[in-house]
Amino acid sequence: MKAFLLKKIENVSATSLLVACSLPAASRLWKNGLTEPVGLFSDLGVAVLFYTLARCCPPWLRAPLVLIWAFFQAAAIELFSALQRLPSWYDLHYLTDPDFVSASVDGFRFSSPWLVGLLMASALLVAVKPVHRWGYRPLVLGLVVAFSLLLGQGMASNWYDEQPVAARYNGLHWFVEDALSEVLGQEVGPMTEEELPAGLRQFDLAGTPLLAGQGQAKNVLIIVLEGISGLYHPEMRQAMGVRTDELTMDSLAASTADGMLIPDFAVASHQTIRGLYSMLCGDYSKLSYQTPKAFELLQNTFRAKECLPAQMAARGWSTHFLQASGLQFMAKDKVMETIGFQKVLGSEWFTEANPFPFEWGVIDDVFFKGARHYINNLRKKRAPWMLTLLTVGTHQPYGVTDEAAERYTTRKIASVAELDRVVGRFIDRLRRDGVLKDTLVIITSDESHGSDLADWISSWGLGIVLAPEKQQLPRIKAGGYGLVDLTASVLDYLGLAVPPSVIGRSFFRDYDQPRDMLSFTASKLRCLTGGKRYECTDNGNCRVGKAASILGDPPQDFHRDSKEDNRRIFAIARTLDNKLLTQPSTKVLRFAKGEVRRLPEKIGSEWAENLVGAQYLDFPAQSTVHVSVRVKAVKAPSSGINLNLLIKEWDMDSHDIPFDNFPILHAGEEGKVEFSFYNPRARQSFSFFLVGEGKNGMVKLEDFTVTIDQNRS
Repeated sequence: MKAFLLKKIENVSATSLLVACSLPAASRLWKNGLTEPVGLFSDLGVAVLFYTLARCCPPWLRAPLVLIWAFFQAAAIELFSALQRLPSWYDLHYLTDPDFVSASVDGFRFSSPWLVGLLMASALLVAVKPVHRWGYRPLVLGLVVAFSLLLGQGMASNWYDEQPVAARYNGLHWFVEDALSEVLGQEVGPMTEEELPAGLRQFDLAGTPLLAGQGQAKNVLIIVLEGISGLYHPEMRQAMGVRTDELTMDSLAASTADGMLIPDFAVASHQTIRGLYSMLCGDYSKLSYQTPKAFELLQNTFRAKECLPAQMAARGWSTHFLQASGLQFMAKDKVMETIGFQKVLGSEWFTEANPFPFEWGVIDDVFFKGARHYINNLRKKRAPWMLTLLTVGTHQPYGVTDEAAERYTTRKIASVAELDRVVGRFIDRLRRDGVLKDTLVIITSDESHGSDLADWISSWGLGIVLAPEKQQLPRIKAGGYGLVDLTASVLDYLGLAVPPSVIGRSFFRDYDQPRDMLSFTASKLRCLTGGKRYECTDNGNCRVGKAASILGDPPQDFHRDSKEDNRRIFAIARTLDNKLLTQPSTKVLRFAKGEVRRLPEKIGSEWAENLVGAQYLDFPAQSTVHVSVRVKAVKAPSSGINLNLLIKEWDMDSHDIPFDNFPILHAGEEGKVEFSFYNPRARQSFSFFLVGEGKNGMVKLEDFTVTIDQNRS
């Protein structure tokens, strides 16, 4: 009987392993049938490979290996649901960030709870009584089958590369291929900036003005809606020829019925900090997943002064940034100050509590109530102002109640419906308050969370303009525009000079000539240049066809392009990516300016309680990095304050750089940590964490400077 039971348990373990490995393929078949055969080959090839390796590895290793598989596949499912793209090599700092992941899966509200639940349950059952280990022959047979499937997938993928990446790849397969492309791929050198098409290196105000003279508004309000694309606006959807029964934001449409709509409106990339950089600094965010340009501004103060808030602050406007989430993640507190915002506030500013828990910050309803109050206070001062608002409720896991979510197809759509309700009401109340009489309002988005209708929707942003001169503006603004044009447009409207480093066109002009534009979303590099649209993937393959826009379905004459033209497209992208790096060889990044931080009594999470935003830095090969940190204890218990500087690479603790950490600090004492290290090879996703604890403790961050010298070792 005992042997019989053990055999049954072994069968459960073997079946669970098979289920865990085959679930991605089964899910694709369930959702799409046989419409994605290339992706099915990828799912099956990876599943056979992983199943074979798991069966042939020691039983003690099998369970953690299968858990890693399950966690990765679940993360890929959730990322695709949120942004319609698969994980890439540069996503490691998100996928292994406990703070980010805990906020994203708050309450375990997954987009596919049954699939994620089955993955995790089957992975755990594998450990109950591991089945016997396979020998040499099954290993060889399994590897042959797996590599045959993957080889077939590779050939078919190259042939059908006009299809979305997610239709051709399993998440883990794409992650590995993307990493290998980064390490082994042939690097395409950038061209000189002078070789770029004119529209990608200078602003274009040659169009015919829509307004007679400068605009009448004295204030500027930029409303940034997290992840929202033009897909949700009924008139924009119609203008772009998109037919779907997807939710429409009818309240937003009604409240902006007298506004100018820009249907053909592109975002250049995923990630909020990149979208904010593009719109506020008049430049393309990086067309890759490398260190955001916003971080590079921290040591390029000359370029930072050319960003929109700095330009307006220098001319007498008071400049304000208010977001619904915390500021320290991705160093937004430092970046926003650097580009010229005089007041930078996050979720800590709001006094009204959320009616239900939401890990990321204040829900949209609470946010817009607070924003209206903030605007009323600005108006009392009677001085011109610029305010940028950033919501967070439509970020996964989405700021809605379970009851509200049940009324819609997905939680994401439910959160969009909630945002529609509150932002429409907010705009109506601004109109009633008289704000729109003297304020230029631009409603846009930081990125697009995409749609399964088509992968190009990941590049489709939101562009709505409300201005006092509404009679002079068209309802539908023809032509292609994007986040990159926002800075030039506001400066043009106000009659202010556009700094030489700012690029883009003005929303308030009509242009006869076609333009150049790029985006990098859903793992595809898109480029519109010379009346042609290119779509390229990391393997260097591009397709091209005649097109008037970077958005919309692929051109009818889409065909594989020559390698020489492909290299030019990648060279353009690399040149734009490296624009801010043509500086002296020594770079100085400062992450502290005397801020006072309150310490927890005990450290709960080094991620959530990190005192600085020195995260995800890249250091070139043969560079020397010097770190200088100086902290003063403002308040401390009698036992003193414990401070600890941590070093992480790809979000994993690194212990190969020796330095002396902080001593115990008592009230009034100052502690300093200073050290240097050499990088024989390039380092990426390198982070410094400063954490501390002490009952009622407070510290002043007097200095946190990272200096990168590329000339000496």
